[in-house]
Amino acid sequence: MDELFKNKKVVQVVIMLFFAATLYLVGLMLNNFKLNGFIGRDIPAVTTINVTGEGESFKKPDIAELSFSVNQEAKTVAQAQKTSTDKVNVIMSYLKDTMKIADKDIQTTNYSVQPKYDYQKAVACLDFNMNGYCPEGKQILVGYTVDQTISIKIRKLDDAGAILVAIGEKGATNIGGLNFTVDDKKGVEADARGKAIKDAQTKANILAKSLGVTLTRIISYTEGENVPMYGYGAGVMMKTADASREAVPAPSIPVGENKFVSNVTITYEIQ
Repeated sequence: MDELFKNKKVVQVVIMLFFAATLYLVGLMLNNFKLNGFIGRDIPAVTTINVTGEGESFKKPDIAELSFSVNQEAKTVAQAQKTSTDKVNVIMSYLKDTMKIADKDIQTTNYSVQPKYDYQKAVACLDFNMNGYCPEGKQILVGYTVDQTISIKIRKLDDAGAILVAIGEKGATNIGGLNFTVDDKKGVEADARGKAIKDAQTKANILAKSLGVTLTRIISYTEGENVPMYGYGAGVMMKTADASREAVPAPSIPVGENKFVSNVTITYEIQ
C-alpha cells in the first residue's frame, strides 16, 4: 500500500514538471512571435527633412608661429655640423635668454645631412678630334650640407617683428611660415557651433511652416570640422646678415582676427 502511494506521488511530480515545462515553452514561443511580429509587414515610413546651419566666431590671435632653417655647407660632415650647431646655439640663446621663449615652444622639425656633388664633364669633350663623341662625365663629391629646421611659438606678439630680424642676423638662412593662431580654441569653436545649431533650427522652423508640417524630434545630427581662418603675416626669406651692415628695423606685423567656422546638419522627423 505504501509502495503504491509513493508511485502516485512520483507520477504527480512528473506531471507537474511536464506542465511547467510546457508553459515555459509556450511563453518562449509567444515572445518570439511578438519579436518577429513585423516580419513580412510594411514598416511605417518616417518622413524627414534635412537642414544645414553655419556659424562664425571671431577671436584675436594670441600666438605667432614661425619656422626658420640653418643651412650649412662644408667639406666634411663634422665641419658642417659644427658650424650649423654653433649658429643654432646662438639663435637658441637669444630666443630663450633674451626673448624668454619657453622650451615647450621650440621644436626641431627637420635635421638632415646630405652629400653635395658637382657634375664634371669629361676632358675628352674638349678634344675636337673625337668626331663628336663625348664620354660621360661624372659626379664629384665636393662636400656636405647640414640643414636644421626649427619652429617656434611667440606668445608676446609684439616681439614677433624683432625676432624675425634678429634670427636672420644671427645665422638663419630661411625664415617663413609666419601665421597667427589662438592657443585655446575650445571656447571660440563652441561659440561657432552654437550659432550653427541656432541657424539650422531657424531654417527648420521656417521650412516646416512653409510646408505646413510639424517638427517632432531630431533623427540625426552631424557636425563638420571647425575650420579656423588664420590671420597670416607675410612670409619672409632672409639671409644671414653681414655684421658690418646697418641694423635692420623690425617690421610692423598686423595680426588681425581669426575666423572660426562651424557647419552642422540636422535631420528632423516631421508629421
